[in-house]
Amino acid sequence: MPEAPRRQSRIQKKNRETILTAALQEFAAQGYAGTTIDRIAETAGLSKPNVLYYFPSKEAIHRELLEALLDMWLAPLREIRADGDPLDQILAYARRKLEMSRDYPRESRLFANEVLQGAPRLSPILGGALRELVEDKAALIETWAEQGRIARLDARHLLFSIWALTQHYADFEVQVRAVLGQGHDPYAEAEPFLDQLYRRLLAP
Repeated sequence: MPEAPRRQSRIQKKNRETILTAALQEFAAQGYAGTTIDRIAETAGLSKPNVLYYFPSKEAIHRELLEALLDMWLAPLREIRADGDPLDQILAYARRKLEMSRDYPRESRLFANEVLQGAPRLSPILGGALRELVEDKAALIETWAEQGRIARLDARHLLFSIWALTQHYADFEVQVRAVLGQGHDPYAEAEPFLDQLYRRLLAP
């Protein structure tokens, strides 16, 4: 009979979270190639052997961060419901994606860096679970369009545009803030713009 997995102590859970938080900071700032276990350990305030006690390699840390991030990133898309009002559902999705860019900018940049490198550690997920979810929601959106409830459009490219327009504010935040100047809240100003944009695009 296989041995039951050991439960982690409170200190072990805390150390794992400390390591993952430090790694997120390093990966988002330096990219995968520029990040080392030594840098993660220094940022976490732990020794290198201590970090390696919890994670066998840099790749293992990176993979855990990406898998958790992708699950969080896909949650708003999963929430688009067939029994909801089409316009409300799509606008709520765009709004939630913008909020996630505001609240999780480092996570967004981590994901962007991975994709820009050819997604070597995410390709199976992108071509599997992500693609299946997009296909499912795209079919729902196109059904709404066929019913005349929203404009006819390519639902996949609609989703791509929402990703691009919302995640831009996190991935290029320095540029956005530099262009807008002091006294501007990019996310607060973007929300009504995106709402107006998609209302007009989706009007039947």
